[in-house]
Amino acid sequence: MMSIDDTVCAVSSPAGSGGVALIRVSGKDAIAVSEQIFVARNGAKLADTESNKIVYGNLSSLLDDVLVSVFRAPHSYTGEDTVEISCHGSLYIQQQLLQLLVESGARLAYPGEFTQRAFLNGKMDLSQAEAVADLIASTSASMHRLAINQMRGGFSDELQRLRTRLLEFTSLIELELDFSDHEDLEFADRTVLRDLAIEIQGKIHDLAASFSTGNAIKNGIPVAIIGKPNVGKSTLLNALLNEERAIVSEIPGTTRDTIEEALNIEGRMFRIIDTAGLRNNTTDSVEALGIRRSFEKAEKASIILYLYDLTQEDREDLVSTSQWLQKFNKPILMIGTKNDLMRRSPIHTFGNVKAINISCREKADIERVKSYILSISNAGGTSENEVIVTNVRHYEALCHAGEAIEHVIEGLDSQLSGDLLSEDIRDCLRHLAEITGGEILPDEVLSNIFSKFCIGK
Repeated sequence: MMSIDDTVCAVSSPAGSGGVALIRVSGKDAIAVSEQIFVARNGAKLADTESNKIVYGNLSSLLDDVLVSVFRAPHSYTGEDTVEISCHGSLYIQQQLLQLLVESGARLAYPGEFTQRAFLNGKMDLSQAEAVADLIASTSASMHRLAINQMRGGFSDELQRLRTRLLEFTSLIELELDFSDHEDLEFADRTVLRDLAIEIQGKIHDLAASFSTGNAIKNGIPVAIIGKPNVGKSTLLNALLNEERAIVSEIPGTTRDTIEEALNIEGRMFRIIDTAGLRNNTTDSVEALGIRRSFEKAEKASIILYLYDLTQEDREDLVSTSQWLQKFNKPILMIGTKNDLMRRSPIHTFGNVKAINISCREKADIERVKSYILSISNAGGTSENEVIVTNVRHYEALCHAGEAIEHVIEGLDSQLSGDLLSEDIRDCLRHLAEITGGEILPDEVLSNIFSKFCIGK
């Protein structure tokens, strides 16, 4: 485990030069180290400065005028004494300031060390610490909302409720083992315990199942644009992105491989995937490989946009196509292109699949496509405070916890002994603890027993 006995410093604002930069110093000697290089304009000493106060002054080397914020343990981000120095954003000033701090007794922090110290000092659990990185990396409103909810303990609270129920569960089992010489005593009603185990299993399953939604929100909801060659797939991609991202040509088969680009629509992130045109009679091996990848992307996408040329397709063929598309078993929007040449009715259906007609040259039509994509993605939307798993490590731990609680249920059904049941419960607890970085200690079980039973009677 990393030592947190020393004092560290680092630039905590974005890399590069700017109007202002922030240098953070954290550790037991943070105030003393900063005192060596700072002179307050009012003559005040940092050692005498109250917590959560800002002092104006200059660096002793006359390097820059700065604002120094003082945070005293445990009321700081890291839980340690912390000093934050706001200086001008010159790269030279930042480098010289860090050098002064190192010469005064600090060392340069490792990547993520401030948040790691916050975790080690009990300011946040591991899942909350990971949410800090997600919050910094968020590029859409939905990603931001999920990260904030997790950082503020939404996921941790849900796990704590599961842990509490499991501790009650194993406490009853282990209490019964302690009184095993009294055969007439039964603290753990197996029927009640089974109902509780099934309830916990359902909670774990729901959390694990939310990962597909969380992963899509975090990395972008995949939207595959598919269709025959020359129907305007690359043109639509370029119009959605408002840039010339894909090569557009009248030559069929121009797009040989998939192209993926991120698109933010009203705070929700999407991955728009342009694919090779679908046709059965190609003799080009490279094009054939691209077509195969098109089908693979369609299979993996959350939403499919099927494009067809209004000047080429007839209704009977499109009805047949709509039936084929439904085999993908996911939201589908059929889009008729080149409506500037045909001027067909803007909205209609083929079978159970909705279709709209557009011209990629008309901005209003492109906005309609965006609105449909957004409405389709919101059909299975999440509530404001719903707990959603976004981290693959958390998902794997939940899957292992689910397997452990399944063993508990099987053990109850087969009248397994209490000591073996208890081990499976503890296994489930260990996997849940992996998520938050905690440990399951025997004292937890004992404390739970003593809080609910008068053992001395």
